[in-house]
Amino acid sequence: MSKMRYVILQQQQDLRFVEMPADYAYQLSALNLRLNKEIDKLTAIEIPKLPLAVAECDNLDLLQEHHTMQNGLDYVNELENSFATIDEKNYPLISLLTEIRALQAQLEQWYEEEME
Repeated sequence: MSKMRYVILQQQQDLRFVEMPADYAYQLSALNLRLNKEIDKLTAIEIPKLPLAVAECDNLDLLQEHHTMQNGLDYVNELENSFATIDEKNYPLISLLTEIRALQAQLEQWYEEEME
């Protein structure tokens, strides 16, 4: 089994825990920080609310039942879906979507190879 790494995201007082293949966790954190930096430049009416990456770790034991672990590919698919539905006219949204989709494709390939 491949080594996993955990990205902890915070949105206001809520925490999200995303399990990523160790080689891709940094990419998710970097993407999240870039999206948070660029999201304020969007002029669309409906813009998704993004959590902020606050930490990464190698081991994670959740001690509260209301916290759950989210699969990295599921999280990136959710992220792609939320950005694909933005009706943006003034900002090159395609560059952000391209970055999201690149990570999405890498994770899809990684999970396919793990299943073999």
